Amino acid sequence: MQPRIPVLVLAGFLGAGKTTLLNHLLHNDQGVRIGVLVNDFGAINVDALTVAGQVDASVSLGNGCLCCAVDASGLDRMLERLTQAELDLIVIEASGLAEPRELVQLVLSATHEEIEYGGLVEVVDAAEFESTCDRHPELERHLAFADLVVLNKIDRVSAEQVTRIRELAGKLSGGRPVLPVAYGRIDLRLLLDPVERPRPAVEQLSFDELLDHDGHLHAEYQTVSFETPEVLHPRKFLRLLDERPEGLYRAKGTVHFGVRERYTLHTVGRYLRFERGEWPGEPRTQLVLIGTGLDEEALRAGLAACVEPDPESIDDNAMLRVLHHSS
Repeated sequence: MQPRIPVLVLAGFLGAGKTTLLNHLLHNDQGVRIGVLVNDFGAINVDALTVAGQVDASVSLGNGCLCCAVDASGLDRMLERLTQAELDLIVIEASGLAEPRELVQLVLSATHEEIEYGGLVEVVDAAEFESTCDRHPELERHLAFADLVVLNKIDRVSAEQVTRIRELAGKLSGGRPVLPVAYGRIDLRLLLDPVERPRPAVEQLSFDELLDHDGHLHAEYQTVSFETPEVLHPRKFLRLLDERPEGLYRAKGTVHFGVRERYTLHTVGRYLRFERGEWPGEPRTQLVLIGTGLDEEALRAGLAACVEPDPESIDDNAMLRVLHHSS
């Protein structure tokens, strides 16, 4: 089955560093091809190229990325156009005035079968966090709805301030992962799986990369693996996902529920989907969980607690919620 293209919503108030982060993603050295839908009221600068808010404008960047400007009402049509290219990720950069929740609902309601929700990333300015909260009380609502909070510009504040603001942002976001970075330098592997594609032989470095700043390219993230041939109880596993361990951003892999079909899991933030298919060999659960600040021991213990020692005791209705989230 052809992997679906994740659609990521990138939000944040003016000056938080959304465009800096986007430029960093576009100039990745991992061969990832990115399409961009710009939902803005004015013009932004991407790699020194002005991308205005006119529908259907497009430009091919030097590293093979595709950048398109579109208004939100044309999302389905633009997704159709973007999926015709060989893309690995689509980013919707929201206006500083946009309501992220509405864009997320728009993505979730898209009918295109080749895309899937890739999460809401809310970028906040560490140096201006508290003053932004005062000017824009709605920031708390945005954080509560975010799947990942990027605490940008940590180079402008002390280590003590970073710790304090990170804890505050974590509380406001309900335990969602908070990633402290400078210059928007987030590792793409937190957002999607590595892409096996050769790096271009000749490419032009961005001005941001030429400066190199402090030499630290990426903020850290964690991965936790879990594998077992035993059956997971559907209700216990769904309860674990409902209560989403603090710091978990996404999870992927196959789940053995003791039924004939294989269930492939895709989850990012609150979004959850299973794809049904056939087992290529012996059934077994193989999961990878990705996030920041994870309690790895507690996470593995939680997964182990989902193992059902007596699969015959699982009643027929236990799979109903799994089926509800399946395609």
